[in-house]
Amino acid sequence: MPPRQRRAWQRMLSGRRLDLLDPTPFDIEIEDIAHGLAFVARWNGQTHGDWPYSVAGHSLLVEDIFCRLDPRADPAARLAALLHDAPEYVIGDMISPVKSALGQDYGAMDERLTAAIHRRFGLPASLPAALKKRIKTADRISARLEAVQIAGFDETEARKLFPVPGEQILTRLKIDLSPPAKVRAAFLEQFSAIMRALDQTGNSDEKGKY
Repeated sequence: MPPRQRRAWQRMLSGRRLDLLDPTPFDIEIEDIAHGLAFVARWNGQTHGDWPYSVAGHSLLVEDIFCRLDPRADPAARLAALLHDAPEYVIGDMISPVKSALGQDYGAMDERLTAAIHRRFGLPASLPAALKKRIKTADRISARLEAVQIAGFDETEARKLFPVPGEQILTRLKIDLSPPAKVRAAFLEQFSAIMRALDQTGNSDEKGKY
């Protein structure tokens, strides 16, 4: 009798079954992403406050920072920023030391999920390097802000671990801790706003330039 194949899929609240080893765009729904990310805690939950700081909240902050750094960013680039941690709705948010310990397998799974999510919402499977760099800058600024405001780091330690280009933006941002349902709704609202903007630029020459 052949060995029983291990289950590699997860059932979503939408009813979709997402194969973690071979994900396809057809099994990805934004409602599942928003719900999952709203219940995944950043910093392994080691944050101050009455509510965990979720990956959905972090994603909204990164997209906000991204737009502050580049007010003329097109909707596709903003969508990429909002979805930069989307795979974590099924694989969770692991702190950097854990990711390093897991090595290539974790990275490969993250890349497969990212590609499927991007294709589902009209983005290229792999983003241009320049856009990745811009999103990474916004992500690092967010991490620096989170480290000091809610994760217990002092300014000296945070400055060393999360260096950012220009610190003026940090003084204009504040972490907002909210219940998961509220963050989920805000994530879906921002996603819908970006998609409407994408539809409006659907026939323009600017679409896809990032």
